[in-house]
Amino acid sequence: MEKTDFSLRKVYGQAMAIAVPMMIQNGITNAVGLVDNVMVGSLGTEAITAVSIVGQLIFVFNLAVFGGLSGPGIYGAQYYGQKNTEGFRQTVRIKHWIGLAVLITGMLVFIFGGDFLIDLYLKGESKDIDPVLTVEIAKRYMNIMLWGLPPFVITQIFAGSLRETGSAVKPMIAGVVSVVVDIVGNWLLIYGNLGFPKMEERGAALATVIARFAELAVIIILMYSTKKKHEFLKGLYKRLTIPRDIAAKIIKKGLPIFFNELMWAAAIAFLTQIYSHRGIEIVAGLNISNALCNLLNVVFVSLGNAVGIIIGQTLGASLYERAKKEAFALMWFTGGVSAIMTIILVLISGVFPNAYDTTAEVKEYATQFIIVTALFFPVQGFLNALYFTLRSGGKTLVTFLFDSVYSWVIGVPAAALLCTFTDIPILAVYAIVQAADLIKVAIGCVLINKGIWVSNIVDNKTE
Repeated sequence: MEKTDFSLRKVYGQAMAIAVPMMIQNGITNAVGLVDNVMVGSLGTEAITAVSIVGQLIFVFNLAVFGGLSGPGIYGAQYYGQKNTEGFRQTVRIKHWIGLAVLITGMLVFIFGGDFLIDLYLKGESKDIDPVLTVEIAKRYMNIMLWGLPPFVITQIFAGSLRETGSAVKPMIAGVVSVVVDIVGNWLLIYGNLGFPKMEERGAALATVIARFAELAVIIILMYSTKKKHEFLKGLYKRLTIPRDIAAKIIKKGLPIFFNELMWAAAIAFLTQIYSHRGIEIVAGLNISNALCNLLNVVFVSLGNAVGIIIGQTLGASLYERAKKEAFALMWFTGGVSAIMTIILVLISGVFPNAYDTTAEVKEYATQFIIVTALFFPVQGFLNALYFTLRSGGKTLVTFLFDSVYSWVIGVPAAALLCTFTDIPILAVYAIVQAADLIKVAIGCVLINKGIWVSNIVDNKTE
């Protein structure tokens, strides 16, 4: 009979101990993205739109990296809960190979298909935005941003592995350094201050690339300076081969997560492309809205990651009843915290767009998108915790169907049909697509209640 030893205060404290450093890191990183956005926004609407388009494309790549590394991460959290250092070490090794494969594929897509992808977002008409200039700016921006992809991948390998051990402070410190470098770099290179060249949008891209390398350098220094604390680093590179049975097991579980993150990010990018048919101003308005909303959604995103780590460690220790109680408590906790973010966003929705040098129409779109997104924050927070709970037990095929397949079967077709065959205002279309996630909440709650996610995937006796 297992001992559940459960208390709300303890589990909330554990979640916040993991999530807060991640919130700080990701919050500061997104704050830099917001500062980048505002600085580039001072260059005009074409620059805002161009950076937004490239940002959507790189967002797909980033989530592909996240998805590829998440499969080994599930095993990593459970191995750590089981105190199996060699098993954890194997998960870090396979992350290197997965990261390399995603990096090479992404670089090839951007190099040979980047122009085509950028053009997809400029099919709508606009009386105020020059599409030719927007394309030129986007291409210049992307060509520099590609240099930041390799350090980003390596950083994610180490940062994720450290978090799976409950050590979230080191990635946070590296993120803070990256932010400082990026802000200073933007100030110097976008506007040409202190004798530096005035590079405008290219300066923003170059500053981001330099910040990526700085983040990687700091996380490596911090990690290896405390090598005794992180036993998995000992002998990590003595060999990079992984036993076939372990690799097959991890890849089998991980592929659905990879495709889920890739397809979900592609769905989000495609939705923006669909909305853009109602006018290029829509892309600019969404960009401003996303810049602010992404700053605050780090709260529920970080809590979701913490949920996955906590539940994964508990399942790895075979404490199933305790895992069930923790899951339900953390889902409601995450949804409740997200409601606070809703209030903050609504209060500043009419003020924030004024920081941009753009048209009144774009600012109005931005305000409306912020309000609608904010109203669904509690739903997204609950869903995020629910998703990571399902995934923590290795039910990756279920999460694939639950998340990305749902987006492509429900969200994308709904947006396409409404934008193409109706005259419903774009704000109403956007709200309907957001509201469709309420169906997903109902499905997820059924899955959680059935307990199909409760399993120990690192215990050979239960394989």
